[in-house]
Amino acid sequence: MTKYFLILLLALGLSACEAKETADTLYRNGTIHTGLDGEPTVEALVVAKGRIVYAGNLQKAATYLPARKIDLEGAHLFPGFTDAHAHLYGIGRRETTLNLEGMPSLAALLQRIAQAAKSQPTGAIIGRGWIETDWIEGRFPNRYDLDRAAPGRIVLLTRADGHALVASSKALEAAGIDPDTPEIEGGRIERDEEGMPTGFLIDNAKGFVAGLSADLRGDARRPALTMGAKVMNAYGWTGVHNMSVNADDVQLLENMADQGKLPLRVYNAIDENAIMLLANGPRRAGDDRVITRGIKVYIDGALGSRGAAMLASYNDDPKTDGLMVRGEAESRTLFARALRDGVQVSIHAIGDRANRAALDWIEETFDEVPVAERRIAVPRWRIEHAQMLNPSDIPRFAKLGIIPSMQPSHAIGDLHFARARVGKKRLQGAYAWNSLIEAGSIIPGGSDAPVERGDPRIEFYAAVSRHDLKGYQGEDWHKEEAVDRVTALKMFTLWPAYASFREDELGTIEPGKRADFTVFADDIMTIPEMDILTTKVVMTVVDGEVVYKAGQ
Repeated sequence: MTKYFLILLLALGLSACEAKETADTLYRNGTIHTGLDGEPTVEALVVAKGRIVYAGNLQKAATYLPARKIDLEGAHLFPGFTDAHAHLYGIGRRETTLNLEGMPSLAALLQRIAQAAKSQPTGAIIGRGWIETDWIEGRFPNRYDLDRAAPGRIVLLTRADGHALVASSKALEAAGIDPDTPEIEGGRIERDEEGMPTGFLIDNAKGFVAGLSADLRGDARRPALTMGAKVMNAYGWTGVHNMSVNADDVQLLENMADQGKLPLRVYNAIDENAIMLLANGPRRAGDDRVITRGIKVYIDGALGSRGAAMLASYNDDPKTDGLMVRGEAESRTLFARALRDGVQVSIHAIGDRANRAALDWIEETFDEVPVAERRIAVPRWRIEHAQMLNPSDIPRFAKLGIIPSMQPSHAIGDLHFARARVGKKRLQGAYAWNSLIEAGSIIPGGSDAPVERGDPRIEFYAAVSRHDLKGYQGEDWHKEEAVDRVTALKMFTLWPAYASFREDELGTIEPGKRADFTVFADDIMTIPEMDILTTKVVMTVVDGEVVYKAGQ
């Protein structure tokens, strides 16, 4: 120990025996939000080999002799934000295909398609992201609209929610869809008054045209995954619960992680038809940068396309009460197998009928398979979205130990049409975050990108505000279901960690946990709600490595 170091110790009031081993990094000169109830903020943070070794006062932190010091310059560092429900491949593909987000009208959409037809003179025109709820035309697009914009072309435009698309006449012809085409279970071909298909295909009916789009396979999917991770890092996400993942993407993500080329923590829930990948238990790669241990199962469709399965008919279309895309027998057989094998099940359910069915089938499966026959006694199964609930079903989530995995931005988008879809009374159980939490549930928060934008600032704002991005809430939107900011922070940090069986190493800032951090310029715990949307993402850190820094 040098004379100069001893002088430094004495100046700090420390003895030589109190000096710590050299650490990698010291974070200082900002507010560090731990996510812990007892000590919500600290002055400094020390990281060594990708783990937190100290969080507390600056004087003691300096004794760890960090090799690098990061000056936060007054910014606010939080536990790493994790998107508990998104589609990584889809996020990347959104950046490289026809992005139809924010189309203000049907006319604008068709103008965009006409431009695409000119710039892309051959091949199918594929796009996603349109949503009609604010359009002055007040209706879904149809085949004839697309035919006028791109005559004689195959055009497939998926609605933002991913549960419906509109196809051109050429696409319908190529897929063999005509007035005599029978309906498919779990899907619907919309038809006009004369029985002619309109081109609007809902849920399983999308499968008729699936072969017409360029579906990338194998290593050709890597660029989209790479782009998706880059986009998420830039938003401040350190991790994602990656939903409906195919076998190719599991292999690619594992390969990227093993090679040190994946800057995002990924927790996969795979397509149920790839369940064989979990025959030997959870899969891990790249020092647990990628973990695969669950499957994603769909029960119904989406509210916007009237595919969400409701207990009563839609107010604005009494002819339908939505679609159940799978039945009880096949679901319970799959659930029992998953429960015995230790596979986490994530169930897509949006309508109140679908959510009740999911809870019923889970409860019956739990009764059927005793704990002694399960690989994991408490399986932490999840219902994804849980948007429309009958109030009587809300306590059942906590009672059964089922995690409602929800996306706050759905509420601020859907408020513009949900009342028309289901009426005032059924909004009492809609996006019921606070009621679920008070009943004993936790809610891991996600974005469902690319269905939504995928920005954690929007999700945090939506959770605490329950207003849209312009500050509008509207009548009967139950402002009491908004959560406080401490709870919102848990929704994107600690609770996703629990939902992925990783609460012992993620979700809060305390010694021993992995060094995943999200840094915002302003304090999202105190600034005005609207300012949350515009605060700058300063830095994103995964396993102690800076994977995104503003301006670089």
